[in-house]
Amino acid sequence: MKGIFVWLIPLLISFSSDSCGSRDTVLAAPYRLVPGWPQLPDQFILGNPTGLAVDHSGHLIVFHRGKRAWPLLLPMPHSMMTTNTILVLDSASGKILNSWGAGRFIMPHGLTVDAANNIWVTDVGLHQVMKLTPDGRRLLTLGIAGQPGNDSLHFNRPTDVAVAPDGSFYVSDGYRNSRVVKFSPDGKYLFEWGRKGSGEGEFDIPHGLCLDEAGNVYVADRENRRIEVFDPTGRFLRQFADPGFGYIGAIAYDPRSRRIIAVDDKSFLHLKHRGSDILLIDLDGRIISRFGRSGAYSGPVCWYHDLALGPDGSIYVGDILGNRLQKFTPGQAPNGGRYLK
Repeated sequence: MKGIFVWLIPLLISFSSDSCGSRDTVLAAPYRLVPGWPQLPDQFILGNPTGLAVDHSGHLIVFHRGKRAWPLLLPMPHSMMTTNTILVLDSASGKILNSWGAGRFIMPHGLTVDAANNIWVTDVGLHQVMKLTPDGRRLLTLGIAGQPGNDSLHFNRPTDVAVAPDGSFYVSDGYRNSRVVKFSPDGKYLFEWGRKGSGEGEFDIPHGLCLDEAGNVYVADRENRRIEVFDPTGRFLRQFADPGFGYIGAIAYDPRSRRIIAVDDKSFLHLKHRGSDILLIDLDGRIISRFGRSGAYSGPVCWYHDLALGPDGSIYVGDILGNRLQKFTPGQAPNGGRYLK
């Protein structure tokens, strides 16, 4: 979230049921919403679920904000949150298996699980990126706590992390900077690219990252409503900028289908929300299918902030309007037909 307009969301949310974009050129949704998921305790307060990932056990890891809200026309808070901000959910039932993180974060944002099952998080209040063990022990911290900046030692509200097979990693930075930074496995600054703008290799809130098998870097360039693709050295390759895209908030690469899975937000300046969709996109940038809260199922308007892919093909999304989690599983096509794979 960015800018003073975002602070007005609670006052101006529109629960419109309008469809988000055209459906005439894409397939029907090949996924179905799982009703009654997750099963959270009655008194449990789920805050904005801003970061999602699936670990090696198939559990869903959630980074959420509890009672803390993005400040309305005020400075970012400075105090640590007193409630657990990281949840481990059983993927089948959605029941909480574990939780931790109290006293460690100011404003949770992105979350990634790497090949070694470590958890990476970004905190836009601390201006930091952290690498953690599955039980929360800190392995690496980048950025100076509470000090925004735009150099090799500082971030300014970093949004996401993507980790390569060799352990090197990329950080999208972020709300106040407009760059992607690459680091060595031990956290040494290597190089960066990007600046504010809408041209090739420029960004307006690089909000999410993912990598494909070749190590190419896909960037959710949110306010430019596109996905940019770079090689591992930061060289621009191509962009996906379909007219049907809303504000692209998060992306993931599915190696099984060799597709990009993305979530967008159809809204006017993030004020009048018409709903979010999950987009299935081929590697030429074409939308294969879209589904979610743009008319594909009954329910309240959503704003999907992040998504995660399960080993069974399930897609998990976090809605920061209703503070809810949703699970979509591969479904059956109508009339005995088959969806395109």
